[in-house]
Amino acid sequence: MAATLELIILIGLPAAGKSSLYREKFAGTHLHVSKDLWPNATKREDRSARGRSRRGDQREMIEAALASGKSVVIDNTNPTKAERAKLIALARAHGASVLGYYFDINTRTAVARNAERTGRGKVPNVAIFTAAKRLQPPSRGEGFDQLFRVTIDKDRKLDIIELAPGECR
Repeated sequence: MAATLELIILIGLPAAGKSSLYREKFAGTHLHVSKDLWPNATKREDRSARGRSRRGDQREMIEAALASGKSVVIDNTNPTKAERAKLIALARAHGASVLGYYFDINTRTAVARNAERTGRGKVPNVAIFTAAKRLQPPSRGEGFDQLFRVTIDKDRKLDIIELAPGECR
């Protein structure tokens, strides 16, 4: 039986645990696309996965992966419905299922997690607060086949629950 082609959209603040979830759950099966992996690009849309040296945008990478039958995880903040709509349309054009993982993490938790980071993983706290202002919680009505809420428990473990249709938080 062939695996289902998927586009997984991670949604949440910087330092919310998005990359941790990718590593724990999808690293062996899905292409990782993240603007953070190409931090020296001068324009955000030029950033791509795995530090590609050739200029190209994430959309090209996603399209190429889906066209070749490879599932993809988009590991960015993806804060607005408009940004997610473009990704969902792209997935649909390739017959992929669309799954969303919404990291329901407050700014206090994100700032605390960020403080524990070092090197390029650490972001200015203003990036967390800026993303929080733009963040629109997702809903199944946007076109997700499945939508999950991710929280962090007291032991810093990611808890994942599937949301029912119509539920966003």
